[in-house]
Amino acid sequence: MGQHFRVIGGTPLKGSIRPAGNKNAALPMICAALLADGPSDLHNVPRIADVESLLQLVADLGATTEWTGQHTVRIDPSGLESRTINPQLSARIRASILLAGPLLARFGRVTLPPPGGDVIGRRRVDTHFLALEKLGAEISVGAEYTLEASRLVGAEIFLDEPSVTATENAVMAAVTAKGTTVLRNVASEPHVQDLTNGLVTMGARIEGIGTNMLTIEGVESLRGASLEVGPDHIEVGSFIGLAAVTNGEITIEGVRPDDLRSILLVFDRLGVKPVIDEDRVFVAASQERRVRPDLGGHIPKIEDGPWPAFPADLMSIAIVVATQCEGQVLAFEKMFESRLYFVDMLIDLGARIVLCDPHRAVIAGPAVLQGSVVRSPDIRAGMAMLLAALAADGESHIYNIGQIDRGYERIDERLGALGAQIERVSSDE
Repeated sequence: MGQHFRVIGGTPLKGSIRPAGNKNAALPMICAALLADGPSDLHNVPRIADVESLLQLVADLGATTEWTGQHTVRIDPSGLESRTINPQLSARIRASILLAGPLLARFGRVTLPPPGGDVIGRRRVDTHFLALEKLGAEISVGAEYTLEASRLVGAEIFLDEPSVTATENAVMAAVTAKGTTVLRNVASEPHVQDLTNGLVTMGARIEGIGTNMLTIEGVESLRGASLEVGPDHIEVGSFIGLAAVTNGEITIEGVRPDDLRSILLVFDRLGVKPVIDEDRVFVAASQERRVRPDLGGHIPKIEDGPWPAFPADLMSIAIVVATQCEGQVLAFEKMFESRLYFVDMLIDLGARIVLCDPHRAVIAGPAVLQGSVVRSPDIRAGMAMLLAALAADGESHIYNIGQIDRGYERIDERLGALGAQIERVSSDE
């Protein structure tokens, strides 16, 4: 017996909401805790399926994990053993690849199955292994990946793409490697900064945090520490979009304004203008919701890219918002070749969208959306479909909501507090 969301749309949402901790920071920080010589406490950790899956993986390797508060987890790596990573648990979550760097650094050997996660197109692991190879790992690839190194040694490394998880793996492997590592073309997203700042708190020596070049001086060991997971800027962007499509009035508490620059730029292009006041974002009702054309009246483009560009994880949200805005806009999804296929479901709801190819779609609005039966294909598209259902007239049913639960904590309860009519219903899919 599964569950799905029954949603009644058309109600403006009002009130205050606080973003959860950034799951994409919490996951690598859980892995980084395995490098320490004692327990670490991670605060502001979201209670979501992906976090629980990774904690199960870590516990299966011998570490002790314990929720000591609603959003605080203690990780003690003292019982950690060099074992093959559980393939069933690994298949649930792409972040299992983040165990490669710390386990290789700790034991000199790691065997892991291919990671799971969202099906949004090909997601390379080549960059991870090329970086670890530069640090001295020998890698064999078959049904499983095996990495071995008698001692990791610092190196000059240029990543062939600014992959977030490859950057994180390389950093976690390098912090206890012998000598100096210089990493170029690295990712610098807010969650990467949370990880690197956390590692510094644990005793690592890292310079260049927040830039595309990191210099790491290897240390002998790291200590357990108290670490804070930052607010999830993807949730903040999702809530801004939610206010816009429902013509609601929402205050988002506890944000980091520096994380939102590119996000606010794209919303401004769509005629949605939130106001920032210190650590709060206020989205007023009755936003203009008019696409601002490029000079000469040309159709504008919203596109994603590596930080500090607009996050790929918010492209599906931006597309739903665009369906409710007057004018035309081109959405250019550069990162994943299957992420835009969810627009077929938006078209079923009444959106006016032309899917040009796997990476580009033209959206014309505003469109009157009608409730329908849809599925959540991945975490981010699932949240986008929830926005569309709340903007639509009538009743919608969203299936495969386990995908949404992987990335958004108790989203039905939290949005319900804003007036959203969402009911979690048991069902046979």
